Amino acid sequence: TSYVARLLHRGPDAFLKKVGEEATEVVMAAKDVDLARATGADVSARQALLVGEVADLWFHCMVALTHYGLAPSDVIAELERREGTSSIEEKAMRKVLSREADKP
Repeated sequence: TSYVARLLHRGPDAFLKKVGEEATEVVMAAKDVDLARATGADVSARQALLVGEVADLWFHCMVALTHYGLAPSDVIAELERREGTSSIEEKAMRKVLSREADKP
């Protein structure tokens, strides 16, 4: 009867749609922080909204991870693996590995 149980029961389309929606809301909230800074409005209130939207995004990402048999610790391990690596180099390496995986 929980929200998580309903999302998981409805399948990937349901929770992946929520990931997309929440990602869009994060972008919009971040832009609101920028606008508040530019206009002298209350930045802290906008930052609090941004934090809430990121929390929603992370939550739905964790639901997706669970569905696919993964855990937040898997993401942390990947971030730790990347630590100290240039993101440009890391992205290039992912492309090479992807091409190699696609070869017959």
